[in-house]
Amino acid sequence: MTSVADANITHRIAVRGDAILTSPRWNKGTAFSIEERMSFGLTGRLPFRVNTLDEQCDRAYDQLEAREEPLRKNTFLQSMKDQNWVLYYALLSRHLTELIPIIYTPTEADAISNYSHLFRRSEGLFLTYPTRDSMEEDFLEETKGRQIDLIVCSDAEQILGIGDQGVGIATAKSAIYTLIGGVDPAKALAVTLDVGTDNEDLLNDRLYVGWPHKRVRGKEYDEFVDKFVQLVRKNHPHCLLHFEDFGVSNAKRLLDKYHDSHAVFNDDVQGTGAVTLACIMSAVGVTKSNLADQRFVIYGAGSAGLGIARQLRDGIVAIDGVDKESANRKFYLVDRYGLIKESLGSSKIREGLDEFVRPDSEWDGVKTNQGGEVELLEVVRKVKPTVLIGCSTHAGAFNENVVKAMAEGTERPIILPLSNPSKLHEVKPQDANDWTDGKALIATGSPFPPLKQPNGKDYIVAECNNALIYPGLGLGAMLSKARTLTDTMIIAGARRLASLAPALTDPDAALLPDFEDAPQVNFEVAVAVVEQAIEEGSAEVGWEKEEVRARVKEAQWKPVYGKYVYDPEGEV
Repeated sequence: MTSVADANITHRIAVRGDAILTSPRWNKGTAFSIEERMSFGLTGRLPFRVNTLDEQCDRAYDQLEAREEPLRKNTFLQSMKDQNWVLYYALLSRHLTELIPIIYTPTEADAISNYSHLFRRSEGLFLTYPTRDSMEEDFLEETKGRQIDLIVCSDAEQILGIGDQGVGIATAKSAIYTLIGGVDPAKALAVTLDVGTDNEDLLNDRLYVGWPHKRVRGKEYDEFVDKFVQLVRKNHPHCLLHFEDFGVSNAKRLLDKYHDSHAVFNDDVQGTGAVTLACIMSAVGVTKSNLADQRFVIYGAGSAGLGIARQLRDGIVAIDGVDKESANRKFYLVDRYGLIKESLGSSKIREGLDEFVRPDSEWDGVKTNQGGEVELLEVVRKVKPTVLIGCSTHAGAFNENVVKAMAEGTERPIILPLSNPSKLHEVKPQDANDWTDGKALIATGSPFPPLKQPNGKDYIVAECNNALIYPGLGLGAMLSKARTLTDTMIIAGARRLASLAPALTDPDAALLPDFEDAPQVNFEVAVAVVEQAIEEGSAEVGWEKEEVRARVKEAQWKPVYGKYVYDPEGEV
């Protein structure tokens, strides 16, 4: 809810005439008051009627509704964002659940894959390998005079499940930080690190706007990325650096490389892990058990699967006091080669999975396929997992045999098919519900309608959406000015999210809050992160824990028009 105080903020602005109308930061369109029109030279540049922001939102929504295809809605909203930030975010906030799928997944995937053909206007900063010698000059030109709190960067190698898109945009993620976290868009920067593409369709597309060259890899790639990171560290030491959509071979590696030297975050690795941790903490609250009591089978051992395993493991260590080695033994990871076990060898075990490799001796006498691999069903039969997580994009992998085998080994199976989009889910929620006689606790990676229980009651399926937590994690890191985003800060955010789960008061309710409540939820997450940073000494602000809630609320940007005063020495 926007307060009267937010709308009464006065901005002293140095631009006028066409310059203010073409500035998305300052443009009000028909909402400029009569006095402002006179002060800023706009009386003859605008029609007579002065509109309220609510009226502008109504008009914009009617225009949006006239476009039936999601991609056309996406391009309309992008055009609005280029013209007027306040109107863009105000409209989205009024129709949050409806429009998030338009500006982000799944529609944003189509927008990115068609980026070169839909291109109208550049947004953010493009740093390209062949012009790397001017990187510092380009970076400083884009950021001069600006306070930067958030940088979202991407090399676009693994975008939204559609793969290598060369110069896919990082702006959508930045927009979510503003919409749900309250990050000032004037203090955020989206950066594309264009190191080429291995996508042959793009390389052969005469309209492709990126660098038409095979991807740079190895030492040259690392030096290019490092040059960028060092510029960030030198010029904006307290900003959050968010790595987005990096490929499997780079995502976790880069996160680990810079983790201790700057506040870095990777949503694909840490965000997915954190929201999953919160979801499972809620589920074990329903079952009256502990994290350390669970047996986890994770199907899909890529960046997301590994990130989930590590985050859950760290949660067990931090919350239940179990040592790291013992916690590792509670996890069984399965990928296209079956169970991750010793005899697969280094050629079939991805880098970073070493902690979770199972000894072959555990599997003597267990049925294998012709390649000697232990498949998912046999893992479930032997392990009797209490938690089954899917991030494989293998549709239907949790078939009736798998789910029923799991249900035989635990009273309340916790089943999380997290692959996106919904057509790639490992199991349909209604099937998981039916095959467990309504006993399963379920969360999914995409929204699903309520399920019918055998007793006729509805069961609310939680959407395990990263946007329930990463904007709050990021905002908390920014406001605390911590030089690193510590694992304990992330766990504090996850614990706060879990504490808000409706299922803790009604077992038939969702394991996570409704996405409509994402702004309020992320506010709570941010408060928890700052409180943890202060408690552990990571914060570089002189706040007491008792004042954090008020400080976070005060710092959040709201999509409202303040009052404008023309001042030649003011902001531009």
